[in-house]
Amino acid sequence: MSIKTLKTWLMPAISQRLLSRARLLQKRERVEQARVSRGVPHEVHYFHQVDDPYSALASTCLPQLMQRYDIKLTPHVVGPPPDNAAPERDKLIAYSRKDAALLARRFSLVFNDQHRQPSAECLDHASRLLVAAIAAGCFSEVATPIAIGLWSDDAPIPNAGLTGHDFSGAPLTPTSAELTQTHIDESNRLRQRLGHYLGATFYYGGEWYWGIDRLYHLEQRLQALGAQRPGTVGYLFPPGVDLKTSVPIPKPLPIDFFVSLRSPYSAIVAPRVFELGRLTGAQVRLRYVLPMVMRGLPVPPEKRSYISQDAAREAFARGIPFGRLNDPVGRPAERGMALIPLAESVGRAQDYLLSFMHGVWAEGIDAGSNRGLRKIAERAGLDWTRAQQALTDDTWRSTAEKNREAMFSLGLWGVPSFRVGDVAVWGQDRLWAVEEELLKGRTS
Repeated sequence: MSIKTLKTWLMPAISQRLLSRARLLQKRERVEQARVSRGVPHEVHYFHQVDDPYSALASTCLPQLMQRYDIKLTPHVVGPPPDNAAPERDKLIAYSRKDAALLARRFSLVFNDQHRQPSAECLDHASRLLVAAIAAGCFSEVATPIAIGLWSDDAPIPNAGLTGHDFSGAPLTPTSAELTQTHIDESNRLRQRLGHYLGATFYYGGEWYWGIDRLYHLEQRLQALGAQRPGTVGYLFPPGVDLKTSVPIPKPLPIDFFVSLRSPYSAIVAPRVFELGRLTGAQVRLRYVLPMVMRGLPVPPEKRSYISQDAAREAFARGIPFGRLNDPVGRPAERGMALIPLAESVGRAQDYLLSFMHGVWAEGIDAGSNRGLRKIAERAGLDWTRAQQALTDDTWRSTAEKNREAMFSLGLWGVPSFRVGDVAVWGQDRLWAVEEELLKGRTS
């Protein structure tokens, strides 16, 4: 038996164990027992990237988080993610501003996309102030006004509005450039050692929570531990609730669904976007693309690990089976995409995509084998003889490339992504934005 065959055979059982909810809860229980035995508080590490719009949003919730929970907040100022974790950095930077503005409107936060980054002078001064605030123990108090000052209309004016005070009321003295860089370097190493690569991230007891989108998972955990203060109810930023009933829309806009067969986030959002299309009457157009790694874009180990763990949490929260996986990278993904044109030609594209995604991400089916792909295809209503013929046709590659070009033209580069009319968003946690845009058609 080859190493590749052995890996394919073992992967489903191993991943099912590693990503199981029972294992996660057991791990949390061990962490809590160790914390209690040491007599230490609930310590939440927060990693703040000064030039990151998501960090600007996250910093605004720190005082509320500390008011709601009996926690010790330990902040760190970090630099941008390394190149191998941000393969399309310019697109990431531009989209982050746009997406942060979208989130700010949704949750009544302060962030305006000025279509530019703050000046280098402002970023340097803000970093030095925030490191000084950490030393003075007042980071959560000064992080918000500093973030607002950085991203305001007058941000190009060096240091405009970027001030802070310690608990005695004395103005903060920015740390030196050398000490600030030392702090950032140490924080970067800590972030990597603990297993992450982004700013706006929270780390508690062995788990990571990115941005305000995942803060509800941390709140759920703290509430389960009884760490909430009296009067705390709900979550600061609750996740979007999917549409449950049919909504008559006279002429619903189509939904372009940019998807990769190797994307766990694509797998867990596919049933939801198809249901949204059914309830609104909107056509969901599949825009399949090659997986990032198969397009030459690197994915570092800490990124792979976080994505799989995070996708498992999100899938559990949505009631979507996930975790017994058989990574379809390479040949399995190519074979899977080769059958999409056939499925589209017989009106079974959605059934086929759901069958494939459920098969490789929840059942551990090897789509690289004829036995596995046949099961996926036939239960979606495809004829296996025709499917075998479709596997010899490579025209799907040109379609995948056209879809990639269309996705990039929207300022997007990752999947799952969506376009509805003039709205283009990235991420399974942005389906609420797709729904909002569709529902505007009720009154148009």
